[in-house]
Parts: sequence; structure tokens; C-alpha cells
Amino acid sequence: MGSLRNDSIEFKSENQIVLNPRERARILRKIDWHLLPFVTVFYLLSYLLSPANARVAGMATNLSLTGFRYNIAAVVFFIPYSFAEVPSNIALKLFRPSRWIPSIMVAWGIVTTLMCLIKSYQSLIVARAFLGLTEAGLFPGVNYYICLWYPRSERSKRIAIFYSAASVAGAFGGLLAYGIERMEGVGGLHGWQWIFCLEGIVTVLVAIPSFFYMQDYPETGNFLTEPDRLYIMNMVKQDANQLSPRFDTKFVWQAIKDYKTYVQILIHLGMLVPGYAIALFSPTIINELGYSAANAQLLSVPPFVAGAIATVVVGIYSDKHNLRGPYIIGCAFVSLAGYILLYTSVKAGPSYAGACLAAAGYYPTIPVILTWAGSNAGGDLKRGVALAMVIGISNLGGVCSSFIYIDPPRFHLGHGTVMGFLSLAIIMSLFAMWDFNRLNKKKQAQCLAENITDNRGHEFEDMGDTSPLFR
Repeated sequence: MGSLRNDSIEFKSENQIVLNPRERARILRKIDWHLLPFVTVFYLLSYLLSPANARVAGMATNLSLTGFRYNIAAVVFFIPYSFAEVPSNIALKLFRPSRWIPSIMVAWGIVTTLMCLIKSYQSLIVARAFLGLTEAGLFPGVNYYICLWYPRSERSKRIAIFYSAASVAGAFGGLLAYGIERMEGVGGLHGWQWIFCLEGIVTVLVAIPSFFYMQDYPETGNFLTEPDRLYIMNMVKQDANQLSPRFDTKFVWQAIKDYKTYVQILIHLGMLVPGYAIALFSPTIINELGYSAANAQLLSVPPFVAGAIATVVVGIYSDKHNLRGPYIIGCAFVSLAGYILLYTSVKAGPSYAGACLAAAGYYPTIPVILTWAGSNAGGDLKRGVALAMVIGISNLGGVCSSFIYIDPPRFHLGHGTVMGFLSLAIIMSLFAMWDFNRLNKKKQAQCLAENITDNRGHEFEDMGDTSPLFR
């Protein structure tokens, strides 16, 4: 089945091609195999070995990270990371994905490799700031990239697949850190320095061939037959409700001025503070439950595995039911239950079960939130800027996460703060569900009253998601 068969095609209208479900699934699978492996590996490498692993492996002792020093080192990453995301997605619109995204990887890979030369707290601060700047464009860039290839109804499971790499990385990161720690003294480096060195080298080695093999757009995808290409281009165009794909700064301002962007930012922020708490402090939290540093690395694996499995399952069913808000709310309650266990329990067993629940509830929400944000931002450039704003501004929540886990061994301040942010995500998701439903009913009434049909789509191409045809 290398190309479309005539009996698989139905022309619903002059401008719209409809395939039978089997042919549509075949084309989408072909895209999956040529896009998702790249972006999943990219994201896995960005999360593979965290500063939390290095801290437990001895970095805190060797660099005298006493008091708030580790927290400050964690914070400086998020400031350039947050503010560089919107410019990065604008650059992705101007340049080819196969040039911009691998360039980001090379830059952060070099910075990560050089972190093996860190000898002091001051040099750690500088390195973390540069790492935040160079790594900033990857996550919003990949989300935007997926929007260029898939219709809205197919994005959640794809974002879930690549985002699950974060939880897989958390799992394997613990295992790798456990092994790399044994390189203590090799080449005159500590084990934690080898963690940075090896991760950085692998990142650069993966990035170089990506310049040549990563696909850019459906129009230029060399793995597509001509009929397949026409179908994908038509599908994405129809899904965009004929909104303009061109570059114009007014679309940037549409994203900045849209209150719905800030609603999505609050939802994402409500989930990211718990997420960064897991990423930055889970080995430390487990260590404080009474386990040794080595066992803490290993015991940090199951929560991330639970998160990876839940991410893919929720992504699939969210697309299947074409629902976003209810899945975000449901998963947030699961994570909330986990943090309640962590807050109230005095025994290691229930606390560890709480850590697993917290991760299993958190990780699935992020792909669904970003699918929701991207699906409700109309037009290519507005979507790219809105996604970068949602990801960038809410990532400042990492600043909060870095300073709330300061009262071991129970970490009541941290767990209590996280529960508050989870509640914020639930409340804002309920508001967004109500508001989007209100707007859709209003647009449907306008279309009926003014006899607006798809044939008049060109009249509204610069209106973004305020177009009466955009749902």
C-alpha cells in the first residue's frame, strides 16, 4: 500500500479529500515513523540525567551546595529558559525545523559536556544559565512542529508519545546515574561530572545526523508519495479552517493579547510546579525516606515508569474521545491523591506509593494541556507563539519548585504548595471547558444567523481563532 487507491478516496467537496479510515491510518502511521522517533529521542536526551541525579551522586558535597545553593542553581536555568521560548518558536517559523531544532541540540549538548569541568558553585550557576538558554527552544519547538503535520484530533497521542520520553528518561536516568557513579575518579573526574560529560557527548552525536534526516514540512517530506502528500496538506489546511499560514507580526500580537492564552498558562503552571518538584527532588525525597543514595537512584525509577505508561494511555484516549479538560482534571486528582499521601504519611511505604501516584497523575496532563492550547490557537504563527508562551511563562513555576522543598524529611511546605497548584489547574480547567463551550455556541449561532459556510473561509483567514468558522 504505497499510495492512495482510487476506491479509498471520496471528494466531499471541491476542496476536501476524505479517505476511508484504513488509508488515513496508514498515512498517519507513515508520518509517525518518520517524525516521532527523532523528537522522542531529542526530548529523552534533554531529560536523561537531571541535576537531581548529580546532586545525589556527590555534586552537593564536592561543590559545597549548602543552604539554598542547590535551589539557586536550579532556579537560574528557568529564567533564560522561559524568556527564550517565544523567540525560538518565531525563529522556527522563519527557518527550517531540520536546521533549527538540531542546532538547539548541538548547543545544549556542548554546554552539558562542558559541565564536567565545573569546579565551583559559581561555575555551576553560569553553566545552568547557559543550559537554560540553549535548551529553551526544544519543547515548544517540537510541539509546534507536530502541529504542522497533524490535525488537532490526532495530536494528543503524538505529543504524549514524545513527552513520555521525559518520564522514561527519569526512569533510565536513575539507572544510568547508578552505573555512572561507579566511574568516580576515572580521568580525574568525579562520578557526577561523568554524568554531564556522557550525556552531552551523546546529545551532540544524535544531533549531527538529524540535520540531514529530520523532515521539515508535508510539502517537502521525501518519504511521502504525491497522493499522500496532497492528502496531508489538504487535511492540515481543512483542520486550520482556512486560516492564514503566512508570517505577520499581527499574529504574534493576537497570541499575546488573547486572554485564553493566559488561561492555558495558569493550567500549565498548576501542573508544572508539581512536575518540576518530581524532576528536581524525587531522588532527594526518596533518600530522605531512609534509603541510601544508590538505592534512591534506583527507587526513583518506578514513579517515572508509571508516568510514562499513563502518559501514552491518556494521550490515546484523549484523542479517541476528543476530550481534553476532563482528562486533565482526572489526572490532576490522581496526582493530588499522591501528594496527600506524601504529606500525611510517616512511613516509607505509603510515602513511596504517593510518589508513584504523583508522577502517574502529573505526566499525562502535559501533552493534553499543550494539545488543548495548540488546538484553540488559530493560525500557524499564533499557534506557535501561544504554545511558546504557555510553555515559557509557566516554566517560571520551576522557580517556585526550586525553593519549596527545604524542610526535610517530611517536606510539608513543598507538598502543601504543590497541592495548591494542582487545585489551581483543576479550577482553571473547569473554567476553560465552560468558556470554550460558550464561545463555540456563540460562533454556531453567528454562522446560522449570517449564513456563514466554509466557502466563505477566505473572508476570515486573518482572524485566527476568533473566526466564526473556527471551533
